[in-house]
Amino acid sequence: MSRSKPDNPFRYFNSSPEVIRLAVMMYVRFPLSLRNVEDLLLERAIDVSHEAVRYG
Repeated sequence: MSRSKPDNPFRYFNSSPEVIRLAVMMYVRFPLSLRNVEDLLLERAIDVSHEAVRYG
């Protein structure tokens, strides 16, 4: 019996899974808004939308 590969939860995002995980971790761990997370990542030259954080 062959097992099918599980679906990639990040398949709809243009950003890498590592960036999305970092953004979600920042949002959950610290009292930041989605736009604050977006701004912090942008300061580090990571362009990710606050919508990607919300859906991640």
